[in-house]
Amino acid sequence: MANGAETTVGQALRHGARLLRDDAGLAAEQAREIVRAAPDSADGWRLLGAALRRLGDDEEASDAELRAIAASVRDPGLMQAATALVDNDLPTAEAILRPHLKAKPTDVAAIRMMAELAARVGRLGDAENLLRRALELAPAFAAARANLATVLYRQNKPVEALAELDRLEAEAGPEISQQNLKAAALGRLGSYEEAITLYRQVLDRQPMQPKIWMSYGHMLKTVGRRDEGIAAYRRAIALAPALGEAWWSLANLKTVRLCGADIAEMQAALETPGLSDEDRLHLHFALGKAHEDEGEARAAFRHYAEGNRLRRTQIRYDPTEIVEHCRRSEALFTADFLAAGAGATAPRPEPGNAAPDPIFIVGLPRSGSTLVEQILASHPLVEGTMELPDLPAMVRRLAGPEARGGRSLYPDCLAGMDGEALRALGAEYLERTRIQRRTDRPYFIDKMPNNWAHVGLIRLILPTAKIVDARRHPLACGFSNFKQHFARGQAFAYSLEEIGAYYRDYVGLMRHFDRAAPGMVHRVIHERLVEHPEGEIAALLDFLGLPFDPACLRFHETERAVRTASSEQVRRPLSRDGLEQWRDYGAWLGPLKAVLGDIVEAYPEVPEK
Repeated sequence: MANGAETTVGQALRHGARLLRDDAGLAAEQAREIVRAAPDSADGWRLLGAALRRLGDDEEASDAELRAIAASVRDPGLMQAATALVDNDLPTAEAILRPHLKAKPTDVAAIRMMAELAARVGRLGDAENLLRRALELAPAFAAARANLATVLYRQNKPVEALAELDRLEAEAGPEISQQNLKAAALGRLGSYEEAITLYRQVLDRQPMQPKIWMSYGHMLKTVGRRDEGIAAYRRAIALAPALGEAWWSLANLKTVRLCGADIAEMQAALETPGLSDEDRLHLHFALGKAHEDEGEARAAFRHYAEGNRLRRTQIRYDPTEIVEHCRRSEALFTADFLAAGAGATAPRPEPGNAAPDPIFIVGLPRSGSTLVEQILASHPLVEGTMELPDLPAMVRRLAGPEARGGRSLYPDCLAGMDGEALRALGAEYLERTRIQRRTDRPYFIDKMPNNWAHVGLIRLILPTAKIVDARRHPLACGFSNFKQHFARGQAFAYSLEEIGAYYRDYVGLMRHFDRAAPGMVHRVIHERLVEHPEGEIAALLDFLGLPFDPACLRFHETERAVRTASSEQVRRPLSRDGLEQWRDYGAWLGPLKAVLGDIVEAYPEVPEK
C-alpha cells in the first residue's frame, strides 16, 4: 500500500477508535470502510469486531474477529515470532512479541503466541490469563480455547478444561486431539470408563496413533483390565518401535516379564537415528526392568543409572529447598504451637475444620503406600481416590509469588492465621477434593506421598483428619525410587545421593512430629505388614477408629481403579518376593548408603505409644 493510503487508513483507524468510545454504530460504519479499502488490515477488522460486540451482533463480530486474527498472522513481525517459537528460540520470540503487544494490546493472535511462550517456560498461570484475555476479545477463536483447555489440564483443573472442550465440541464437532485431551481429563477426575469409551472412539477413527494407544493402555491398566492394557501397549510399540514411553509403560506394570526378544528390540531402538532423550531414557528404564527380570543385576543397574542420568539433566531440583523447609517447619510446629493452634497464646480448642473425612497416607513413593490405600479402600466405610494434587496446590498459593525475595512464605505464614482463616483452608481442601468422591462412604483417602512435608498444615486446618505414615526399609525404598521413572514430579528420585538426602529429611521431620504431637501420626512398617498382615491391619484400623473388617485382609479382591506404579501388585495377595530385591544391587548402592548413614541401622523407627 502506498504511503498516502497507509496514512489515510491510519487516520481512519484513529477516528474509528474515537467513535467507538461514543457511538458503536458509527464506529462500525467507519471500520467497514477501512476493511473495504484495506481487506488485510488486522486493525480494521479488530475495530469492526469491537464495534459489533457493543452493538450486540455477536455472530458478525465473531467473523470480524477471526478475520483480524487471519490478517495478524501475516504480519511480518509475528511471522518472525512464530518462526522463533517453532525453533524454540524463546528470547527472540519474546523480544518481538512484547513491543508488538505494547503497541497493539488487543492483537489476539499475538496474545495467543505470548501465552504459548509463557506455557513453554512453565508460567501456566500467566498463559491461562493471556488465553482468557484472547477469548474475551475473540470468543470464537477455537485455537485459543483449545490451548486454554490444555493449560487448564496441565494445572490440574480438569473440570474447567472439560468445560472448554465441551464448548469447542458443541461449536465445531469432535476433533481428535481435543477428544484425546478430554479422555485424559475424564481419567483425572476418576471417570475411567467414560474415558476408555472415548479413547476407543478416537482409535476407531485414527487407529495408527501410537501415543493414543499408549494413553488407552494407561486407562485400561488403571481399572484392572490388565490383558487389554498390555495389548494396547503392544499395539503402540508395533506402530512406533522406538516409542520409549510405551516400552516403559509395559515394563512398569511390574507383573509383566519382558523377554529376550523384547530386550533385543529395545536395544535396536536405542540405535534409532535422531532418537530423543525422552525416548532414550524411557528405553533405559524399561531395559533395566527387563534385565532385572532376567536376574542380570549388573546390566539392569547400568540401564537404570543411564536412565536416571538422562532424566536428571532435564529437571531443576535443589535439595537445599527441602532442608530449609524442614528446618522452618520444625521451628514453627512446636509442641505448644500445635497444642494451642496458630496465633494462640494459651491452649484452646484447635481452630481448623472439624470434618473427619480425610485419611492422609504420606511417606515416600514406592514405600508401600498404595498397598495401605488398597487395604483401607477395601473397608466398607472408606473410599479410595488417588494421589490428590489439591493440598500441594494450596501450598503453592500459600508460598506466594517467587518474586518476593525468592523465599517461600510457607509455612511461616500459618503463624499469623486465626481460626477463621484455618477453617477456611480446611473447607477449601474438602471442597476441592469433593469432585473425586464417588460413593457415600464417610471417609476418603488422599494418598499423595509428598504430603509428609505438610503434616503440620494438615494438623492445623483439619485437626481431626487421620495421618498414616507408610514406611519401607530405606535401602529398599531408595533403590525402588531409583529404578522408577515417574510420570511427573518426584524430582529427588534421579540420583542415589539425592534420594538418600530426601529420605533423611523425611525421617527427620516425621521424628519431630512424633515428639511434638505424640500419636498424631500412625506408622505402618511395610515389612511388618507383609509378614504379619492381620495384626498390623487391626492396629491401623484401631488408630482410624474403624471396626475390623475381613475384607481388608482380602484387599486384592477389591475392584477399584489404581493409578500408581503398584496398580498390578496390589491386585495380588501379599508376597515377600520384593522385600529383599535391593540386596542384589548392594554393590552399587554405596552413594545411597553413605548419605543415609545411621538411618539404615535405626530402621524401623516407630514412635512410642
